[in-house]
Amino acid sequence: MAAPLRLRSTLALVTGGGSGIGRAVCARLAEEGALVAVADQNEVGAAETVRGLPRGEPGQEHKAFGVDVSSAQSVGELMARIQAQFSAPPRVCVSCAGITMDEFLLKQTEAAFDKVLQVNLKVGNLGQVSYAASKAGVEGLTKTAAKELARFGIRCNVVLPGFITTPMTDKVPPKVLQKFAGMVPLGRLGDPKEVADVCAFLASEESRYITGASVEVTGGLFL
Repeated sequence: MAAPLRLRSTLALVTGGGSGIGRAVCARLAEEGALVAVADQNEVGAAETVRGLPRGEPGQEHKAFGVDVSSAQSVGELMARIQAQFSAPPRVCVSCAGITMDEFLLKQTEAAFDKVLQVNLKVGNLGQVSYAASKAGVEGLTKTAAKELARFGIRCNVVLPGFITTPMTDKVPPKVLQKFAGMVPLGRLGDPKEVADVCAFLASEESRYITGASVEVTGGLFL
């Protein structure tokens, strides 16, 4: 017997949907019946994600959009295009957009630090002062939004992935990845689909009493 579609006909926006965890989230939400607006600075990657998604219901098609999440104007234009395309705003939003410009604290340039904050904010790890600061900011921002928006029935939660196999980790030497895997109690790096499963749960009514939560998907790394 097929599992129920928890997000049937729900319009979902996924930023950073052109690759990695974002692409896996798009696929998982589509499997749950959602209509997905895939947004990414790399519009070619977003379009590739759309081509790989299961088809929606008749008359409903997933759509790729280009966006620079560090720009309020670009985000505003994205929302206008989504409204024009689907005649409705998204009911589910998953922010997977993120960049890294790793460098030790004393060598980190102000421009690089600001760019990481603009993308990731608008945990901690050696050499990742800007990345860690931005992600801590995202967590605090989400908890504040959860408190302020709860009265409107809007829930906001944070998913905290550990070491997940993505295009970002493709740049890391294999020996370093093996060391990371050895630090994880479950003994391996995570798969983007394992993060996507948690996002699908939080997007569904099965998590209707969960808001302001931080859910670790780390294989026990930070226990």
